[in-house]
Amino acid sequence: MTTITHSASYSGRLFCSPVRVFSSAWSQRTLILRLARREIEARYRGSVLGIAWSLIVPLVLLAVYTFVFSIVFKARWDMPIEGKGVFALVLFTGLILFNVIAECVTRAPSLMLNNPSYIKKVVFPLETFAWVTIVVALFNAAVSSAALLIGYVVLVGLPPVSALAFPLMAIPLVLLALGLTWFLSSVGVYLRDMQQFVPVLVTIAMFMSPIFYPKEALPAAAQAVTELNPLAIVIEQARGTLFRGEFPNWTVLALHFFLAWLVAWLGFMWFNKTRKGFADVV
Repeated sequence: MTTITHSASYSGRLFCSPVRVFSSAWSQRTLILRLARREIEARYRGSVLGIAWSLIVPLVLLAVYTFVFSIVFKARWDMPIEGKGVFALVLFTGLILFNVIAECVTRAPSLMLNNPSYIKKVVFPLETFAWVTIVVALFNAAVSSAALLIGYVVLVGLPPVSALAFPLMAIPLVLLALGLTWFLSSVGVYLRDMQQFVPVLVTIAMFMSPIFYPKEALPAAAQAVTELNPLAIVIEQARGTLFRGEFPNWTVLALHFFLAWLVAWLGFMWFNKTRKGFADVV
């Protein structure tokens, strides 16, 4: 109860330390993991195969992508690795990383609205809901990554040593998703239209990122704009670790980490500043 009260005391403060982005989650880690586990189990409760569906669905999607793009369209990516299913693997890699942000941002506008009892009746650290969303998204990404690894071994062989750096690509995306989730979950309380508007933006972001096509297929001017897209940069570096045997550019990755941390910090401060009015609106 002491921890929860301390967290709630940040409500209304405009400024807080950037470290609070992490320390607040660490102090509530047991609660976050319990809520995330409950949400994951609720998704598959009552089904025959249960949580096995979380692996079956990505494997089925990967098989469909392989058939459609490698056999029907005979698409090719400019990669040193050859094989019928390489295009599908490259595409699936981009989708895994994109879905980490997409799942969180899409749910964000209704995140507080779906939990009114926690807002009105209980002293509760509302900022933890963003972390719960992140944990669930990372669980889905981990399962999809397992499907990607299985497909990679079957279609290509053992991945290069540089593939060990692949999980690092998710770190700046997690921080970016956190900041956006805190911001949008707050705005969504006061502006209900965000629930219809945000999914459209997510779809636009998906097609504006080089997920279904190589960046080199774009005109030179469009490639320059793509370089400003944080999703595009992370996706390209992640593909390099898996398919080109390249370790990420550590300088670029560090820069993205600190910029994403800044977004998370600003989102956290915005959320804590605006949360005091949630009970009056919900």
